[in-house]
Amino acid sequence: MKRLVAILALVALLVPIVAAQLPARVAAQDIGALAGPRSALPLGFGPSQVSPTTLLDEAHRAQQQNQVRIRQRVIVRVSPAPARARSQMMADLPRRPMRQSFAEVEHGDCVEVNDIIGVQPTTDNRLLMFTRQRQILAASLGESCVARAFYAGFYVERSEDGRLCVARDLLQSRAGASCEVTDFSRLVAVSGQ
Repeated sequence: MKRLVAILALVALLVPIVAAQLPARVAAQDIGALAGPRSALPLGFGPSQVSPTTLLDEAHRAQQQNQVRIRQRVIVRVSPAPARARSQMMADLPRRPMRQSFAEVEHGDCVEVNDIIGVQPTTDNRLLMFTRQRQILAASLGESCVARAFYAGFYVERSEDGRLCVARDLLQSRAGASCEVTDFSRLVAVSGQ
C-alpha cells in the first residue's frame, strides 16, 4: 500500500513537467472558444507559458514591499505601591517620639512617568504617587472623578516627552474610569511642636 502511494505521488509530480513539454494540439478556433476573449491555452501549459519549475522558483522568492509603516503605542501601567516600599520610605524618618505631619509644597505641572513606582488613593479624593526619588506627590483629580477607582493602579498612554502633565494626560483606572489630573503637590515631612 505504501509503495502504491509513493508511485502515485511520483507520477503526480511528473505529469505537469511532461505535459509542459508536449506540443499543443489544439486548433486556433478551439483556443478562442475555451479561453474566451483571451488567446491562452487552458491551465497555463501553452508553448508561450513559462515552465513549471520557473513558477516554483518565483513562488519561493520574497515579495517586494513598496512601503512599510510601523506605528507604536505604549501604555504605561502604574501599580499600587507595595506595603514594603511605603514602609521603606517612612523608615528614613527619625524614630524619636516626635509628632510627624506632612506639609504640602508646590510642585510643577508635570511628572516623569518612569519615576512613578506606586500609587495609593486617599480619602480626600486624591492619589498619592510614590517616586523613585523617594518623594510623595499628591495628585488632585477632576471633580467628577473618584480616587477609589484607582485602587488597583492606573494606565497612562506615554506621551512624546514621557511625562504625565496637568490638564493634558488622562489616567485610566483598571476599573474603566478615566480622569484628568488637575494639580500636583509634594508632601514633605514636618516635625510638629
